Amino acid sequence: MNKLGVLEGLLFVVGDEGLTLNQICDSLEVNEEEAKELLLNLKQGYESDERGIRVSFLGNAFKLTTKSEHKSFYQKLLLNEETNTLSDAAMETVAIIAYHQPITRAEIDNLRGVSTSNIIRKLVAKGLVKEVGKSTLPGRPNMYGTTHEFLDYFGISSLEELPTLPEDEEQKEEELFTSIYKEEINN
Repeated sequence: MNKLGVLEGLLFVVGDEGLTLNQICDSLEVNEEEAKELLLNLKQGYESDERGIRVSFLGNAFKLTTKSEHKSFYQKLLLNEETNTLSDAAMETVAIIAYHQPITRAEIDNLRGVSTSNIIRKLVAKGLVKEVGKSTLPGRPNMYGTTHEFLDYFGISSLEELPTLPEDEEQKEEELFTSIYKEEINN
C-alpha cells in the first residue's frame, strides 16, 4: 500500500477540517516520525509550479490548500456569472445552514446524508456562508452561518423572511397511521 497516496486521499476527504499529526498517525498506523516524513514528501511533491495545491499547517491541522499565487484565477471563476449559480446540492446545503445556524459540517452531513466539505468551501468562497464560531463538541469543529451576501443573493432583508418549513414528514405519517387506525376501530 502506498501510504503517501493514502495520506493525500485522507487530506482530500477531510477538506477544510484538516488532520492533526495524531490523526494521521492513527489513520495510517505509523509513528510520528514516519507521519512527518510522509507529510514532508507530499509537501515537496506539491511545490512544483505545475501543481495548484499545497499542504499547509493551519489551526493545528494539516490541510490541502490552493496556492495563493493563483488567487486571481480562483476569484475570476467565482465571480463569473456562468459559474456563479448554485447547484441543487449547494442550495440544499445553504438552506440547511440558514434554517439551523449555527451548525457544524458534521451536523450538515448528517442531515444531508453525504459529505458537504467541498460544498461548504464553495459557499464560503462565494461569501454566502461563513465560520461563526467553534462548537463545544469534541475537536471544537467550526460552526457555520449565513452572511449578508446570502440575504442579498436571495433578495431578502432578514432570516425571518425565509419561508416556513413544511411539517415534519415523520409526524405526518404518524398522524396518517393514527387516523387510519381510528377509522378501522370505528368501522
